[in-house]
Amino acid sequence: MIEITESTLDDLRGHIASRMSPKRLRHTLAVEEMVTRLCALFCPEETLKLRAAALLHDITKELAAEEQIALCQKFDLPVTRADVLSPKTFHARTAAALIGAEFPELADPTVVNAVRWHTTGRAGMTLTEQLLYLADYIDASRTFHSCVVLRRYFFGAEPEKMSAEDRLRLLRQTLAFSFDLTVRDLLDDGALIAKETVEARNELMLLLKE
Repeated sequence: MIEITESTLDDLRGHIASRMSPKRLRHTLAVEEMVTRLCALFCPEETLKLRAAALLHDITKELAAEEQIALCQKFDLPVTRADVLSPKTFHARTAAALIGAEFPELADPTVVNAVRWHTTGRAGMTLTEQLLYLADYIDASRTFHSCVVLRRYFFGAEPEKMSAEDRLRLLRQTLAFSFDLTVRDLLDDGALIAKETVEARNELMLLLKE
Protein backbone atom coordinates (compact mmCIF):
# COMPACT_ATOMS: atom_id res chain seq x y z
CA MET A 1 0.00 0.00 0.00
CA ILE A 2 1.37 3.39 -1.03
CA GLU A 3 1.61 5.98 1.72
CA ILE A 4 1.87 9.65 0.79
CA THR A 5 3.00 12.09 3.48
CA GLU A 6 3.60 15.82 3.74
CA SER A 7 7.30 15.06 3.38
CA THR A 8 6.61 13.18 0.15
CA LEU A 9 4.75 16.19 -1.21
CA ASP A 10 7.51 18.59 -0.14
CA ASP A 11 10.07 16.51 -2.03
CA LEU A 12 7.81 16.30 -5.07
CA ARG A 13 7.21 20.04 -5.07
CA GLY A 14 10.94 20.65 -5.15
CA HIS A 15 11.41 18.16 -7.96
CA ILE A 16 8.77 19.53 -10.29
CA ALA A 17 10.05 23.07 -9.84
CA SER A 18 13.10 22.11 -11.88
CA ARG A 19 10.97 20.71 -14.71
CA MET A 20 8.48 23.53 -15.27
CA SER A 21 8.47 27.15 -16.30
CA PRO A 22 7.60 29.60 -13.50
CA LYS A 23 4.16 30.14 -15.05
CA ARG A 24 3.40 26.42 -15.18
CA LEU A 25 4.65 25.97 -11.64
CA ARG A 26 2.37 28.76 -10.37
CA HIS A 27 -0.59 27.05 -12.01
CA THR A 28 0.40 23.65 -10.62
CA LEU A 29 0.70 24.95 -7.06
CA ALA A 30 -2.63 26.74 -7.46
CA VAL A 31 -4.24 23.46 -8.54
CA GLU A 32 -2.79 21.77 -5.46
CA GLU A 33 -4.34 24.50 -3.31
CA MET A 34 -7.70 24.25 -5.07
CA VAL A 35 -7.90 20.47 -4.91
CA THR A 36 -7.18 20.68 -1.19
CA ARG A 37 -10.14 23.02 -0.85
CA LEU A 38 -12.38 20.70 -2.86
CA CYS A 39 -11.30 17.62 -0.93
CA ALA A 40 -12.33 19.34 2.30
CA LEU A 41 -15.85 19.51 0.86
CA PHE A 42 -16.11 16.04 -0.65
CA CYS A 43 -13.46 13.56 0.53
CA PRO A 44 -10.94 14.78 3.12
CA GLU A 45 -9.44 11.30 3.32
CA GLU A 46 -8.17 11.58 -0.28
CA THR A 47 -6.47 14.95 0.16
CA LEU A 48 -2.84 13.80 0.14
CA LYS A 49 -3.33 11.61 -2.93
CA LEU A 50 -5.05 14.37 -4.86
CA ARG A 51 -2.43 16.91 -3.87
CA ALA A 52 0.16 14.53 -5.33
CA ALA A 53 -1.94 14.20 -8.48
CA ALA A 54 -2.20 17.99 -8.72
CA LEU A 55 1.57 18.35 -8.51
CA LEU A 56 2.05 15.73 -11.24
CA HIS A 57 -0.81 16.55 -13.60
CA ASP A 58 1.16 18.89 -15.89
CA ILE A 59 4.59 17.31 -15.54
CA THR A 60 4.79 16.80 -19.34
CA LYS A 61 2.62 19.74 -20.40
CA GLU A 62 5.45 21.85 -21.79
CA LEU A 63 6.98 19.12 -23.94
CA ALA A 64 6.78 19.55 -27.70
CA ALA A 65 4.35 17.39 -29.67
CA GLU A 66 7.24 15.32 -31.01
CA GLU A 67 8.41 14.59 -27.45
CA GLN A 68 4.87 13.67 -26.43
CA ILE A 69 4.61 11.21 -29.30
CA ALA A 70 7.99 9.73 -28.37
CA LEU A 71 6.74 9.16 -24.82
CA CYS A 72 3.58 7.53 -26.17
CA GLN A 73 5.73 5.17 -28.19
CA LYS A 74 7.94 4.46 -25.17
CA PHE A 75 4.94 3.54 -23.01
CA ASP A 76 3.00 1.77 -25.80
CA LEU A 77 0.23 4.35 -25.82
CA PRO A 78 -1.78 4.49 -29.07
CA VAL A 79 -1.52 7.65 -31.14
CA THR A 80 -4.25 8.51 -33.66
CA ARG A 81 -4.50 11.29 -36.22
CA ALA A 82 -7.08 12.93 -33.94
CA ASP A 83 -4.48 12.95 -31.16
CA VAL A 84 -1.92 14.62 -33.42
CA LEU A 85 -4.49 17.27 -34.34
CA SER A 86 -5.31 17.81 -30.65
CA PRO A 87 -1.82 17.89 -29.09
CA LYS A 88 -2.99 19.54 -25.86
CA THR A 89 -4.55 16.24 -24.82
CA PHE A 90 -1.27 14.31 -24.99
CA HIS A 91 0.08 15.47 -21.64
CA ALA A 92 -2.62 13.82 -19.55
CA ARG A 93 -1.69 10.41 -20.94
CA THR A 94 2.06 10.89 -20.91
CA ALA A 95 2.07 12.34 -17.40
CA ALA A 96 0.00 9.43 -16.09
CA ALA A 97 2.33 6.93 -17.76
CA LEU A 98 5.39 8.70 -16.41
CA ILE A 99 4.26 8.35 -12.80
CA GLY A 100 4.89 4.62 -12.65
CA ALA A 101 8.27 4.98 -14.38
CA GLU A 102 9.68 7.98 -12.51
CA PHE A 103 7.58 8.25 -9.36
CA PRO A 104 6.73 4.65 -8.38
CA GLU A 105 6.22 5.74 -4.77
CA LEU A 106 3.23 7.76 -6.00
CA ALA A 107 1.80 5.25 -8.47
CA ASP A 108 -1.47 4.78 -6.64
CA PRO A 109 -4.49 4.23 -8.95
CA THR A 110 -6.23 7.25 -7.45
CA VAL A 111 -3.27 9.46 -8.35
CA VAL A 112 -2.63 7.98 -11.79
CA ASN A 113 -6.27 7.99 -12.91
CA ALA A 114 -6.89 11.54 -11.71
CA VAL A 115 -3.92 12.69 -13.80
CA ARG A 116 -4.98 10.59 -16.78
CA TRP A 117 -8.46 12.13 -17.05
CA HIS A 118 -7.89 15.70 -15.88
CA THR A 119 -8.02 17.17 -19.40
CA THR A 120 -10.80 15.48 -21.37
CA GLY A 121 -12.78 13.85 -18.58
CA ARG A 122 -14.56 10.58 -19.33
CA ALA A 123 -17.81 8.76 -18.68
CA GLY A 124 -17.74 7.04 -15.31
CA MET A 125 -15.33 9.47 -13.70
CA THR A 126 -14.65 8.73 -10.05
CA LEU A 127 -15.11 11.46 -7.47
CA THR A 128 -11.35 11.97 -7.21
CA GLU A 129 -11.02 12.25 -10.99
CA GLN A 130 -13.80 14.84 -11.00
CA LEU A 131 -12.16 16.90 -8.28
CA LEU A 132 -8.78 17.16 -10.01
CA TYR A 133 -10.51 17.96 -13.31
CA LEU A 134 -12.44 20.77 -11.63
CA ALA A 135 -9.45 22.03 -9.63
CA ASP A 136 -7.46 22.34 -12.85
CA TYR A 137 -10.28 24.34 -14.41
CA ILE A 138 -11.02 26.79 -11.58
CA ASP A 139 -7.78 27.26 -9.67
CA ALA A 140 -7.05 30.84 -8.63
CA SER A 141 -4.37 31.31 -11.31
CA ARG A 142 -6.91 30.90 -14.11
CA THR A 143 -8.06 34.19 -15.62
CA PHE A 144 -9.75 32.92 -18.80
CA HIS A 145 -13.38 34.03 -18.96
CA SER A 146 -14.77 30.48 -18.85
CA CYS A 147 -12.60 29.62 -15.83
CA VAL A 148 -13.69 32.72 -13.92
CA VAL A 149 -17.35 32.04 -14.75
CA LEU A 150 -17.12 28.44 -13.60
CA ARG A 151 -15.28 29.33 -10.38
CA ARG A 152 -17.97 31.86 -9.50
CA TYR A 153 -20.70 29.38 -10.41
CA PHE A 154 -19.40 26.74 -8.01
CA PHE A 155 -18.32 28.81 -5.03
CA GLY A 156 -21.08 31.36 -5.48
CA ALA A 157 -23.52 28.59 -4.57
CA GLU A 158 -21.80 28.31 -1.16
CA PRO A 159 -21.22 24.54 -1.24
CA GLU A 160 -19.84 24.55 2.30
CA LYS A 161 -23.36 25.35 3.54
CA MET A 162 -25.05 22.52 1.61
CA SER A 163 -25.99 19.02 2.56
CA ALA A 164 -23.77 16.28 1.12
CA GLU A 165 -26.47 15.38 -1.41
CA ASP A 166 -26.94 18.95 -2.62
CA ARG A 167 -23.18 19.48 -2.77
CA LEU A 168 -22.76 16.43 -5.00
CA ARG A 169 -25.51 17.69 -7.29
CA LEU A 170 -23.75 21.07 -7.49
CA LEU A 171 -20.52 19.27 -8.44
CA ARG A 172 -22.29 17.44 -11.25
CA GLN A 173 -23.94 20.64 -12.46
CA THR A 174 -20.60 22.44 -12.41
CA LEU A 175 -18.85 19.67 -14.31
CA ALA A 176 -21.62 19.57 -16.93
CA PHE A 177 -21.32 23.35 -17.28
CA SER A 178 -17.55 23.01 -17.65
CA PHE A 179 -17.92 20.54 -20.50
CA ASP A 180 -20.39 22.86 -22.21
CA LEU A 181 -17.89 25.72 -21.92
CA THR A 182 -15.08 23.54 -23.23
CA VAL A 183 -17.08 22.31 -26.20
CA ARG A 184 -18.11 25.87 -27.11
CA ASP A 185 -14.49 27.06 -26.95
CA LEU A 186 -13.35 24.16 -29.13
CA LEU A 187 -16.11 24.83 -31.65
CA ASP A 188 -15.13 28.51 -31.78
CA ASP A 189 -11.54 27.47 -32.46
CA GLY A 190 -12.56 24.95 -35.11
CA ALA A 191 -10.85 22.24 -33.05
CA LEU A 192 -11.60 18.56 -32.61
CA ILE A 193 -13.64 17.51 -29.58
CA ALA A 194 -12.52 14.41 -27.71
CA LYS A 195 -15.21 11.75 -27.64
CA GLU A 196 -14.47 11.23 -23.94
CA THR A 197 -15.53 14.83 -23.26
CA VAL A 198 -18.84 14.36 -25.07
CA GLU A 199 -19.46 11.08 -23.26
CA ALA A 200 -18.66 12.64 -19.88
CA ARG A 201 -21.00 15.56 -20.54
CA ASN A 202 -23.87 13.38 -21.72
CA GLU A 203 -23.55 11.03 -18.75
CA LEU A 204 -23.75 13.96 -16.35
CA MET A 205 -26.79 15.36 -18.12
CA LEU A 206 -28.56 12.01 -17.77
CA LEU A 207 -27.71 11.86 -14.07
CA LEU A 208 -28.98 15.39 -13.53
CA LYS A 209 -32.26 14.64 -15.30
CA GLU A 210 -33.00 11.54 -13.22
